[in-house]
Amino acid sequence: MFLEAQRASVLAIIDGLDVESLTTPVLASGWTPLGLVEHLGYAERHWFQEIATGSAEPLPWPGDHTPLTTPRPPSVVFAFYRAQCERSNAVLASTPLSAPPRGRHPAPLGDEITDLRRIVLHMIEETARHAGHLDIVRELLDGKTGLGPR
Repeated sequence: MFLEAQRASVLAIIDGLDVESLTTPVLASGWTPLGLVEHLGYAERHWFQEIATGSAEPLPWPGDHTPLTTPRPPSVVFAFYRAQCERSNAVLASTPLSAPPRGRHPAPLGDEITDLRRIVLHMIEETARHAGHLDIVRELLDGKTGLGPR
């Protein structure tokens, strides 16, 4: 599935980075690679739980989310991201793509989300866009390019 390929790309691109590289902003906007992975976990949770099913599992920490940075260590963030992807896959396995969302995302994007299929398409786009961001940052950090699942 295309979404699985993009998720794998995110993790493959940052594989091998040390804690300092994962938690240091490289660009002027201030986001960190680890913060971007946590953001993608929040996106999985939001779209597949809050929007598709209408409810979400509680977060494993207080609502201290700072956009695109995180105080949590890599092991916690990667576990969170993987757990959210697993929950998303469970929703996909048990819900027809034609099912309307039970929750509501604000307009204007919310107006375009008419079924689970559109949620999947949005998450492919969201994950691929951020994989591209990570790809650029990885090149700036250590010069490596062309990373991703083989």
